Amino acid sequence: MILEAGSTINVIVPVGAVGAGVRSSDMAAGIAMGAHAIACDAGSTDSGPAYLATGKSKYSRDAVKADLRILMVTQSRAKIPLLIGSCGTSGCDMALDWMLEIALEIAREEDLNPRITLLYSEQDAATLDRYVQRGAIRPLAPVMSVDRSIFERCDHIVALMGPEPYVAALRDGADIVLGGRTTDTAVIAAVPLMLGAGSGPAWHAGKTAECGGQCTVFSRDGGVMVRVGREHFEIEPLSANNACTPATVSAHMLYENSDPFRLIEPGGILDVTKSRYRAISDRVVRVQASVFEPAPYTMKLEGAAGGPFQTIMLVGIQDPKVLAEIDRFTAQMHEHLVARVLASMGDRAGKFDISLRPYGWNAISGMPVETGSAPPREIGLLFVATAATQEIATQIAKTCNPAFFHMPLDLEQELPSYAFPFSPSEIERGQVYEFLLNDIVEVADPMELVRVRHVFLEEPSNAQAR
Repeated sequence: MILEAGSTINVIVPVGAVGAGVRSSDMAAGIAMGAHAIACDAGSTDSGPAYLATGKSKYSRDAVKADLRILMVTQSRAKIPLLIGSCGTSGCDMALDWMLEIALEIAREEDLNPRITLLYSEQDAATLDRYVQRGAIRPLAPVMSVDRSIFERCDHIVALMGPEPYVAALRDGADIVLGGRTTDTAVIAAVPLMLGAGSGPAWHAGKTAECGGQCTVFSRDGGVMVRVGREHFEIEPLSANNACTPATVSAHMLYENSDPFRLIEPGGILDVTKSRYRAISDRVVRVQASVFEPAPYTMKLEGAAGGPFQTIMLVGIQDPKVLAEIDRFTAQMHEHLVARVLASMGDRAGKFDISLRPYGWNAISGMPVETGSAPPREIGLLFVATAATQEIATQIAKTCNPAFFHMPLDLEQELPSYAFPFSPSEIERGQVYEFLLNDIVEVADPMELVRVRHVFLEEPSNAQAR
């Protein structure tokens, strides 16, 4: 199919992430609207580094399988391509293979025969070191230089792909493309770009629809359809009870983006400074004048690894005197707990940290509360001990247990008892994970850091973008 003047490429984006809840009714509506492809994301760094460091999915296997079943059955019946980026949350090789295992299981259960292409974007330290030596890797702020030793420390490193590997997979005959780590925007923009849509509208449509229905009035009421032409795109909810407005559509450029007018992607920058948003019905918005500025092709690198271990405890406090002086209470408790650990465990504690987080006061921001603020009705005080091993973290918690549960606001007072919800009170949280790598790598070819694997089952359905 080649895009003719006045025509559009129509892409169903059913959900912000596979595993969050795809609806069969949405898919049926999208097909009835004339869809040419299905595209969505399956991963993110939103929930922290653990999923990249471990290679495990944030969402349950059951939830992912339920969503993927609907997507695969729809793809097979409609004979249109299905593209999924950042499989298994992190998009590392282990996560991508996990998603393939689920897809093959569904194919057997539903008697489906898709051509599946896998796009791997995990990187090894030796490969990246060669890029460093030729000056092709640069750190992102606030880091000032590239530390080559970090490559070896990472458990997994991924490079965020653009749309080109998905286009290549479709041209090679794939019905379903399961991708490793990919920019949220690229997986949606891929089919429109392949079939001749304007680059500005394609990239802007991808950015707007990346979270499914988040760009709608009722953000939890299903996904969206994007119709991408040469000079514009339109976006419409899949649910008949939902709507897009110029405000909900334009606002999505603010989502996870430091500049609401410019978005950096592999191979260029989306500029929406002059974009115009117009409601063409009570449900549909048309966007024009979006521009994609070509630039040297770069791929963002993400790397994560496991670190120390944590044990936590929790108490609920309603004592009005404590609540009137929370900051003094937690400061003196922290001082006492650290001193207690040093006195009791000495050098065996090693390098450790104790954190007290009063939920209901300032635990979310960690910032001082404005002077004169009314005290809360209650707080949940979270104790977090971080140490080199799980055993030591738990021993620190046990050492702190008496004072954590019974410390008065003033030491000469009788000992109170705060409310603890669990017994035993110490909860071993396990290993702590951290992001270690946040760089960009410049490549001459969008495919050079991507490995391709074809899993073509018998009697393929030969889906074609139409």
